[in-house]
Amino acid sequence: MPPLLRFAPSPTGSLHLGGLRTALFNHLFARNLGGKWILRIEDTDASRYIPGSVEDIQNGLKWAGLEYDFGPNKNGPHGPYYQSQRLDLYHSYVRKLIESGDAYRCFCSSDELEVKRQHLKASGSLATYDRACRKLTEEDVARRIKLKQPHVVRIDDVKDISLPPFTDMIFGEVRDAQGSLPTDPILLKMDQFPTYHLASVVDDHEMGITHVLRGEEWLPSLPLHRSLYNRLGWTAPAYGHLPLLLNPDGSKMSKRHGDVRVSDFKEKGWESSAILNWLALSGRNANNKEPRSSIADLQMLVKEFKLSDYTRRRAVLDPELLSQLNRRHIQLELKKPERRHEILDRTIQVLKPVYPHSEPSMTRSDLVNPDYVTRVLELLEDRLDRIDELPAVGRIFFEGTAALTTELPCKPHLYLTVTSGFLDWVEASPDLSQAKSALNRLPGELGVSKGQYMRILRHALGGEKNGPPVGEVLSLIGKGEVKNRLRTMLASDALAVVDTEDIDNPVGILVSGETLKGSPQK
Repeated sequence: MPPLLRFAPSPTGSLHLGGLRTALFNHLFARNLGGKWILRIEDTDASRYIPGSVEDIQNGLKWAGLEYDFGPNKNGPHGPYYQSQRLDLYHSYVRKLIESGDAYRCFCSSDELEVKRQHLKASGSLATYDRACRKLTEEDVARRIKLKQPHVVRIDDVKDISLPPFTDMIFGEVRDAQGSLPTDPILLKMDQFPTYHLASVVDDHEMGITHVLRGEEWLPSLPLHRSLYNRLGWTAPAYGHLPLLLNPDGSKMSKRHGDVRVSDFKEKGWESSAILNWLALSGRNANNKEPRSSIADLQMLVKEFKLSDYTRRRAVLDPELLSQLNRRHIQLELKKPERRHEILDRTIQVLKPVYPHSEPSMTRSDLVNPDYVTRVLELLEDRLDRIDELPAVGRIFFEGTAALTTELPCKPHLYLTVTSGFLDWVEASPDLSQAKSALNRLPGELGVSKGQYMRILRHALGGEKNGPPVGEVLSLIGKGEVKNRLRTMLASDALAVVDTEDIDNPVGILVSGETLKGSPQK
């Protein structure tokens, strides 16, 4: 039988990386084995409900390309998919557990429970409840119910339940630690909504879930869940608990340590495919032969997924690894016909507000068009971490006015000589096809090092200190734009103070050893 899994978040806020990782692993496991998965909304805690959470979860999954088979807006045989719409089902199983002696009603108020806890603690007991209501007679219980006295329903842990050995799909053999749970855990709350423990077990059974992949934080609850399966006469699904995600400093990932919401990564321009790749690589065990930074899209992740590749150790998410992956995924997306249009459209939308004047002019064609932007993205493949960084990282390709407001990299007369000389070459050349040869030859003719020459031209073209090779910049922005930028810079106030007599000995500055500001001659 094909597997059926479920991702069951609570609508208590935005979808976070941990939740996305859980959804991803459910998706990969199910698809790898030809199965399906359900999105189930566990909204039984009304006090923690945050409006808009379900939509945020759905939007996050859609952005990541994780398409569930059944759930909200995708009706199927297992619905409804909101737990708040399944209360009658939970109540029926609560009655069954009470009738079989596996659960009982507790009428203690919160104040009474606190007094009992403190008394038990003072006596040295590890118990959290004295089971006072377990001793109530049927008549007393019936009388209290008739009076509509508020109550909860607790599981009766006094009843000895023998559980078979258990092996977690990730953690391996797990010893049931009943002592870590509160005494007689609550199954039905005062508001008559079920706790997670009851609702998740009932729903997993009723929906036919074959495998449960969820966070490590639920591992301590496993004995209770297995006990409920046993008491109700059901076969439990296979369980796998995903280790927690950690920050680089080893701390637990949280809002206080930076971005954890999926929407934050989306808004900042990270590629969804890179995020999934990043999460899938985290927690790999030492026996996995795949490179730490191996690139894989969702289809490839599905094909190669094996839960045995992952360790029980908590996984550290490395931001630098995400940057590496994102750079490579941008290039990967550009090569996919079905994805290229989307990424280019998104890139252009990022560029246009920053460079609203990058439109056709007398000296250039449109610098914000798909073909041109594609060439820029390809050229910056090792420099561009995220699409939203392009206006800054690739500024030289979209406007050159920064040179007018940034400090010259050398004495004005040397700058003027290099810039005007290169402009002469450009104007005399039919095109820029021989630019590489000229860039190798011209510095020597002036007695200037190639590095110095390139720094001056890079500044004149866009006010940059570092960036892609100057030859690539020239080729990309084109002859007309190159001439326009060089002429604009030569007419600037920064060069108006140059004494024309200095140009007779343009490299005289070399005699003093100061070719560039802060850069002694070598």
